[in-house]
Amino acid sequence: MVEIRETHRWDLTYREALELQYRLQRQIRLRPLALKRIRHVAGTDVAVSKKLGSLIAAIVVLSFPELSIVETRTACTELAFPYIPGLLSFREIPGLIQCLRKVHTPFEVLLCDGQGIAHPRRFGLASHIGVLLAIPTIGCAKSRLLGEHRVVGPRKGDVVPLSHEGKRVGSVLRTREKVKPIFVSPGHLVDHPSARRIVLACAKGYRVPEPTRQAHIVAGRYKQLLEKGIGKKRR
Repeated sequence: MVEIRETHRWDLTYREALELQYRLQRQIRLRPLALKRIRHVAGTDVAVSKKLGSLIAAIVVLSFPELSIVETRTACTELAFPYIPGLLSFREIPGLIQCLRKVHTPFEVLLCDGQGIAHPRRFGLASHIGVLLAIPTIGCAKSRLLGEHRVVGPRKGDVVPLSHEGKRVGSVLRTREKVKPIFVSPGHLVDHPSARRIVLACAKGYRVPEPTRQAHIVAGRYKQLLEKGIGKKRR
């Protein structure tokens, strides 16, 4: 099980949240993570139910490199933090932590549906949860939050750097031929080459890597059950 170390409050003002991001960002470390060290990879995603005023979080753990589902966990928490671009981690991580408390299968890296260091304060969701839990994390976003890049080639595996203010913050990676690329950025304890290789190894015929794709499916199904009054809220 992941050791959960909640080291700060979540009920912060906008200014307090910004200050916290700047402070915690200094703890990020980027370093290689070899594929041969990975036995399990996990993916996260969340769904929001305006009907219930809840956030539904999902974690899926898969074997690696086979990418077979080993464990799934969900949690439903109060939607307590407003939607503010650049501060989504404060809205989503409390629910993801509830999920992670239930996970029994050890995993070597966590893929998040969001940004890592490709963020205005270099501290997106993947970086935030990585620093809090001291685990390797990668941000896998479907859209660009910031940065500039060249045109990426059309073939699977084609990649170009994503840069901001003269520094590399991620990679623009084609995970499926002739399909829009995704934006990959290290979160914590993973460097740029490792993040790219891991995400590409998790691409299983879809644009989105399999860990976050499966987490998206699980979160969406659980949301539907809850809104129909069939499932139980797992807080």
